[in-house]
Amino acid sequence: MDTANPLLASQSTDEAPLTFLKSVSEIFIRFGEDTQDSGNISYGVTYNEKRYFVKSAGRVDDEKTYFDHGQRVDMLRNAVRLNQGVAHPALPKLYNVIESPEGPLLVYEWCSGELVRCPNHIREQPNSSFQRFRRLPLTEIRNCLDVIYQLHKQLAKMGWIACDFYDGAMLYDFDRRVLRIIDLDHYHQGPFVNEMGRMFGSSRFMAPEEFEKGALIDERTTVFTLGRTAAVLLSDGSLERTPFRGTDRLYEVVVQACEPNRNERFGSVADFYHAWKNADQGEIS
Repeated sequence: MDTANPLLASQSTDEAPLTFLKSVSEIFIRFGEDTQDSGNISYGVTYNEKRYFVKSAGRVDDEKTYFDHGQRVDMLRNAVRLNQGVAHPALPKLYNVIESPEGPLLVYEWCSGELVRCPNHIREQPNSSFQRFRRLPLTEIRNCLDVIYQLHKQLAKMGWIACDFYDGAMLYDFDRRVLRIIDLDHYHQGPFVNEMGRMFGSSRFMAPEEFEKGALIDERTTVFTLGRTAAVLLSDGSLERTPFRGTDRLYEVVVQACEPNRNERFGSVADFYHAWKNADQGEIS
């Protein structure tokens, strides 16, 4: 660790996050309420010409978001637990956690790229990040899916259930052809009961139980989300055979993963990934 770098060496600060970051680094970009609705405020900062991504719980007095400040702090600490327990190349490295009067500052490596998700009003435009991603060679999309599935197999082994995973969590570097997975703050340790009704997330990726209050959310829910990921990235979001750009065997795996009846899905992420890899021996059509 660079002991001279306050972003990496500091354990705490008495200053507000913005004040602290301004005093020890150069802020080159801010992600706040103008770019997201979570209530979190994040920064791209530079120290000695090296870039970092720093995430905070946002303003204490921000009451416009669903989660209050205390809940946002809890989710950041949840993200710390996930990152400290699971090491995977697709997850940005968490270098340090700095405690402040307004909650923890999570200091991550800076990852270049664009979110695969884009606003609905430009999603179908040819130059949108979503459409550019879908125009990649199918082997590259398949490689990205493999990264996502490998990561979730490892997360599931550690007991993590996917929550609010969608293409907005996919950061893709079109120049280097590298996919990173971000913002897993909502992931849950172990199965739980849906106490909300309609849970957070994109309906394009969500299982039926994520809309049903009192329903069980567990690893089979993650399986559904992973199947939907293939339906979105390799097809038109439907489960129709014609638009799906893969073999019949891959298509059958996706359909089983996305069964509305949870008991008919694969029983685990490992089972799903095993079936996917076996079906993926042939070339994508």
